Parts: sequence; C-alpha cells; structure tokens
Amino acid sequence: MLLHVSTGREMDGRWIAEVEELAGVMAWGLTRDVAVTAVKALARRVVADRLAAGELGAEDAASVSFVAAVG
Repeated sequence: MLLHVSTGREMDGRWIAEVEELAGVMAWGLTRDVAVTAVKALARRVVADRLAAGELGAEDAASVSFVAAVG
C-alpha cells in the first residue's frame, strides 16, 4: 500500500502533514519532520484498525510505504 504525504505550513508557523488516501489523517508539528513522523504513525494505526475491522485485506496492508506528494 503506497500512501502519499502532503505537507504545508500554517499561518502560525506550524507544519501540517496529511495522508491523501486516508480521509482525516493529518497531524501538526513545530517542524515538517515532526508533522510527517506523526502523520505516518497515525496512518499506520488507521490501516491496522481497518485491517482488524475487515475493511482491508491482509495483502493490502502487508506493506505500507510513504512517498512525499508532488504539488
């Protein structure tokens, strides 16, 4: 499963990171790296929950990879 992480900067200086394929999966941090690390951890928890709920097959969640979104 390949997930795309997009980042941006809020007006107050915080960074926001979002996983495009998982609605509502976003995290903030004082730096870009902190926000990206937090959103990756959250995305893994969401994927695990969906797997446990039967919403994803084991083959879908066997490998979770991230790539920075372009644009």
